[in-house]
Amino acid sequence: MTETRPDPLVIFTPSGKRGRFPVGTPILTAARQLGVDLDSVCGGRGICSKCQITPGVGDFPKHGVTVAADALSPWNAVEQRYKDIRGLIDGRRLGCQAKVAGDIVVDVPPESQVHRQVVRKAATARAIEMDPATRLYCVAVQEPDMHEPTGDLERLNRALAETFDLPPAQADLQVLARLQPALRKGDWTVTVALSTPREGGPSKIVEVWPGFHEGGLHGLAIDLGSTTIAAHLTDLADGRVLASSGLMNPQIRFGEDLMSRVSYAMMNPGGDAEMTRAVRAALNTLIGELATEAGIDARTIVEAVFVCNPVMHHLLLGIDPVELGQAPFALATSSALDLAAAALDLTAMNPGGQVYILPCIAGHVGADAAAVALSEEPDKSDDLVLIVDVGTNAEILLGNRSRVLACSSPTGPAFEGAQISSGQRAAPGAIERVEIDPETKEPRFRVIGCELWSDDPGFAEATAATGVTGICGSGIIEAVAEMRMAGLMDPSGLIGSGEQTGTPRSLPEGRTHAYLLHDGSATGGPVITVTQGDVRAIQLAKSALYAGARLLMDEIGVDAVDRVVLAGAFGAHISPKHAMVLGMIPDAPLDRVTSAGNAAGTGARIALCNRAARRRIEAGVRAITKVETAIEPRFQEHFVAANAIPHATAPFPNLAQAVSLPQVGFGAGAARGDAGGRRRRRG
Repeated sequence: MTETRPDPLVIFTPSGKRGRFPVGTPILTAARQLGVDLDSVCGGRGICSKCQITPGVGDFPKHGVTVAADALSPWNAVEQRYKDIRGLIDGRRLGCQAKVAGDIVVDVPPESQVHRQVVRKAATARAIEMDPATRLYCVAVQEPDMHEPTGDLERLNRALAETFDLPPAQADLQVLARLQPALRKGDWTVTVALSTPREGGPSKIVEVWPGFHEGGLHGLAIDLGSTTIAAHLTDLADGRVLASSGLMNPQIRFGEDLMSRVSYAMMNPGGDAEMTRAVRAALNTLIGELATEAGIDARTIVEAVFVCNPVMHHLLLGIDPVELGQAPFALATSSALDLAAAALDLTAMNPGGQVYILPCIAGHVGADAAAVALSEEPDKSDDLVLIVDVGTNAEILLGNRSRVLACSSPTGPAFEGAQISSGQRAAPGAIERVEIDPETKEPRFRVIGCELWSDDPGFAEATAATGVTGICGSGIIEAVAEMRMAGLMDPSGLIGSGEQTGTPRSLPEGRTHAYLLHDGSATGGPVITVTQGDVRAIQLAKSALYAGARLLMDEIGVDAVDRVVLAGAFGAHISPKHAMVLGMIPDAPLDRVTSAGNAAGTGARIALCNRAARRRIEAGVRAITKVETAIEPRFQEHFVAANAIPHATAPFPNLAQAVSLPQVGFGAGAARGDAGGRRRRRG
């Protein structure tokens, strides 16, 4: 008897959407059927190039597939013609031409996505004392003299010493090659960009201009996350943010979470170098876009500060992260780093520019946590503050003037909208806010790019351009919390049937149920539901977050905190009430739960603009107590108890004063036909 093989599995990143398609199906067709955000305006004729994709090859443990080199149809004449005429990045294919031949992981780069990424990690206003590492100096240099034979660099250094009392500076070959023409063009007056990362330390001439340079200097504060990269182009004279932008981290195609990427490096020789090239290329693209948006010369971008978790830290530097995947989770270095931009292949900024990377706290607590500590200063707090920076890997700080503790918690990408059935990144058309009426069980929502709610007059017209395309991280978090408050879901996270909940929006889905949030099928749009799998993904993520926070509380010996600060994209877009209903954070007075915006990005900007802040955080991280969740047995205990919504055993008294959660149960022992879903009374 001949065994029938299933159709090949096609997995799209960063959306995580997947499906099986017959051999010969164009990737563009598969993307459209799955609702993947892949652009095309030429009808699949290979003319517009909007549907460019990057196929992956090798082992993808996260997705459970091994992709062969021939998983797509061979390169064809249409693609070659397009590359010859207009150019195509090596490794890219046209989605309309590449056809399914085997299991395949396909990355959709930002420029091929219909809806542009929205920077959720926006810059937060902050007064910063300006003392950047790189400054401009305009000096008149003595002309060469045959009777006093000295080089141009030596006479430039003499002028800097005489005019500004500066020590001798070094210059690399690129600057030396430009120095003589600049001096002569400027009639022996030049402006130099001089970098002195540490007071009293060695200086380096980064750039030189003839005469007086009026263009100013610029720097980059970059939050390099596992899922998203956010960058802020900053004026080094006054600290103003001139442009902000973000994109998805292209490493997602190698694994959605950090350990998946470590596994990819372990199982694929050269995999670490592949991921390094991908992220550096993305950074150059992002830097170029920021310079264009701000209308500045990229040569004036002379500083960059990076904050990132340890795995991203190593992959940015070109260091194999394998040691971070196993105890004792050893970093190649935990110290702050001063590097040349050229060492990281950052060609889109000044190649002589300088890069500063904040110190890491521990093997799983990175420079991003250090940046949060620099921004929020828990060591100066009189009350006990819990600071939570939520992303694919949550960074958690707890402390006050007496002591500060830190840990990381592997929340996964669900909070970013990944691993969610209708999930997508934050882009126009994505559902970002949700409310569900507890009586009628009817939802209403808002999408990114529109201030109206879905039941407001004019909503359809206002969203006609973008449509309702999916649900992003903030939307799925609010949706699950609202389902719990409306009695559509019990404390275990089980979604009730239509009969149990009293609404036809509870749809059967195999042996479980899903809640219908939006049905756009009548106009060719997607059907957006919250499935049982979505709820489980959020439960796993929030349980890891809560367990990490609780572990730090155990170390200090407290059962409650005075206040909670929510940082990152999550903190800026989720209400404290919804976070508490889910049990993402320990119980606290709701008016004592605040948002810090993108605290890691703010910390990066502080370090960019102020040299003393760099020294302060370098000393500060040595005083932070590191707690390793991966080897702490109590973490698993807290994780299991936190699976319930909001929690299996913790009372949450502050939440109870603000929200009354329905006592419902939809398990095997629950009453049938009870529209309220209330538990059956014992006889």
